[in-house]
Amino acid sequence: MLKGLSITPPILGRISIGKVIERSGKRLPEKDDQFTITSQIQNQNGWLPHPVDEGFRQQQGGKLRSIPVRLLFNDPDLNFRADYSLFDRNTGRPLCVGDGETAKGVTTEGMKEYHCPSPAACELGRKGGCKPYGRLNVRIGDEDPLGSFIFRTTGFNSIRTLAARLQYFRAISGNRLSCLPLELRLRGKSTRQSHGTPIYYVDVTVRTGVSLEEALVEAKRIEEQRQASGFDQEALELSARQGLANGAFEESDEEGGAVVEEFFPETAAVSAPEQSEQDVAPASARPSLTEKLEAKGLAAAS
Repeated sequence: MLKGLSITPPILGRISIGKVIERSGKRLPEKDDQFTITSQIQNQNGWLPHPVDEGFRQQQGGKLRSIPVRLLFNDPDLNFRADYSLFDRNTGRPLCVGDGETAKGVTTEGMKEYHCPSPAACELGRKGGCKPYGRLNVRIGDEDPLGSFIFRTTGFNSIRTLAARLQYFRAISGNRLSCLPLELRLRGKSTRQSHGTPIYYVDVTVRTGVSLEEALVEAKRIEEQRQASGFDQEALELSARQGLANGAFEESDEEGGAVVEEFFPETAAVSAPEQSEQDVAPASARPSLTEKLEAKGLAAAS
């Protein structure tokens, strides 16, 4: 196995609640009030729809507000990974990933580890646009039992809700999370910051029309059926855990560009009150993010 390369669950397509549009010559993210399931292929108009997208839309009258899914793993942290992430917006490369306690960052001398105070308390994080970033892998249909669709989000409501739900479902099912019949569901809420405009986030629940008790009975039946057929769930989870730990960053350079464009736009980097002379200086006169990370690592070590 190649060292330094994070081995993630195989991806068949993407799930999003927004898209990237072109406005005034710039490509900017735009939120939506429904799910979109796409393939991994894109053209000048964006990501191409996955065949399952149209089928679900027809069933729901045009707007896709829920998606029936199953999970690959019983461990919630293998299905849903969330951390604080900082990307280089020019190259799309991940530069720093932290959990609020420790962080790993790329410097000219290689990978270094240092204290992570979270983006709000990190000068580099505030200026570079670091923020929470979550990735959820789910199965749609039964065609590929080891393939998955990925939902990416930097929304705090989605991250908090998904993390809580998966922990709860694992607990009440007796560690049979991968056997539960679940669905992704789009929810809306208004906050003071949104000025009454609805914002949408993702939740995971038992499937519509299925009670919690029925879902638990089905999960137990599926687990027994898998064990009888020789399906080794524990070995699968061990393999997945080792693969994710094989690299410091989950996103490759190839994926990073699309992630940055959709979730880490340049406009989110620095708000007006935080600007200073140094912030608005020509790019050639400013240190790169890599150089800033290196300086931070040296300061932490001293």
